[in-house]
Amino acid sequence: MTKYNPLTAELVKELESIVGAKNITVDPEKMETYSHDEETDPRYQHMPEAVVFPETAQQIADIMKLANRVLVPVVARGGGTGLAAAAVPLFGGIVVSTERMNQVLEINEDAMYMVVQPGVRTDDVQKAAKEKGLFYAGDPCSGDSCVIGGNVATNAGGNRAIKYGTTRHQVYAIEVVTPLGKIVKLGGRLEKSTTGYSLDHLVMGSEGTLGIITEITLKLKPLPNKVIDLLAIFPTIDQAIGIVTKVIKAGITPTCVEFMDNGTVKSVEHFLKTKQPHSDVGNYIIIQVEGQSDEDLEDKSVLLDELCMQNGALEVLVADPAKIWHARKSFLEAAREESLIQSKEDMVVPVNQIANLMHQAAEISTRYGLAARIASHAGDGNVHFHVLKGDLSDEKWDETLKLFQKEVYTLVYKLGGKLSGEHGIGYKRRQLMEEYTNPDELEMMRAIKKALDPNLILNPGKIFTVE
Repeated sequence: MTKYNPLTAELVKELESIVGAKNITVDPEKMETYSHDEETDPRYQHMPEAVVFPETAQQIADIMKLANRVLVPVVARGGGTGLAAAAVPLFGGIVVSTERMNQVLEINEDAMYMVVQPGVRTDDVQKAAKEKGLFYAGDPCSGDSCVIGGNVATNAGGNRAIKYGTTRHQVYAIEVVTPLGKIVKLGGRLEKSTTGYSLDHLVMGSEGTLGIITEITLKLKPLPNKVIDLLAIFPTIDQAIGIVTKVIKAGITPTCVEFMDNGTVKSVEHFLKTKQPHSDVGNYIIIQVEGQSDEDLEDKSVLLDELCMQNGALEVLVADPAKIWHARKSFLEAAREESLIQSKEDMVVPVNQIANLMHQAAEISTRYGLAARIASHAGDGNVHFHVLKGDLSDEKWDETLKLFQKEVYTLVYKLGGKLSGEHGIGYKRRQLMEEYTNPDELEMMRAIKKALDPNLILNPGKIFTVE
């Protein structure tokens, strides 16, 4: 690992000359926010030496050139809503916050695209599209607080991935500042291209290790004509998860299929102080489906009701969208209320292996005396399995969690899965990444990192180590 130099007063002055005195802080109190993301374990927090708030791509390019010249690390930060400590400045240095690059630059209604800066909130992207009668399909659960640049950098998934794909599938092109300080445009407003390496897709999902995203051209779609949300309540996890493939085999392509186990339903009920249907025994499947007309939507709803009841549902309800999605998106906060420290596992397996994973992971956590809360993007195989620290001592927690992770990730890979479906690797899962990833695959990743970032300046210490 590169040995980095401290950020001296002289270098702070150089940063001020690039971004302006109003766009930099070295005040420890103001910088505290930038020492962590949404990961609550204090052991993953590290203070930066300066935080800068650039307003242009050129300013970011100049910062990167300075950082390479003096060997000071740089970490890009969006909304700070990550869960893997990917935006934490492990080695101090400079945090580049894109929060002031927050403009919607263009919406083309005829060609159905939008050009935005990275600091625009995802919720505002969705609202801006809707005002023009269009639809942005990306929908991470933290959409009201996360920003689009962070979504692209982590290839955020979310609720609609089963039908529309992840963030990568919503992007035509990106403008990126490379680790060496060059400004490049990658991708294009095209439906297909086999013109060399797919560098735009390489940068998307690289967690800020291969470039800082400064502009994004997003794909828009027509607004869905008709939408309905159904809540199917099942007495067992098997019955709930078993409905997923039956829905798809029936010829219905749902927009969302979300799962909450009974422990999570009770946790959310307590957090929201709002009674949830059948919370005593119910495991929830939330299905959102779109239709071309009222008749089409009615036909799909009737078929879904029949499929769920045949699979043992206690009840199938037409849900109030605001209430049911508020409940689903409160999963993280509800679990955090129970235990501030928790391990937010973000496993992904083939869809037909979800029930297998949930049962065996629950059995493993119970065997180790660990309480868990489970929610899942059931339609795409992504399981959020939050293990709660509770009253365990730090020593016992570390020891037990390590044993749990060893067993559960051995299981995940045996089932054909991976460490993370959407949260990313960051710093928190780096050791697991190196343990479970094929060595040849890791070697390829390291070679790419060293080729694009020879001084290891940009977001060092994340995803994997590089010598």
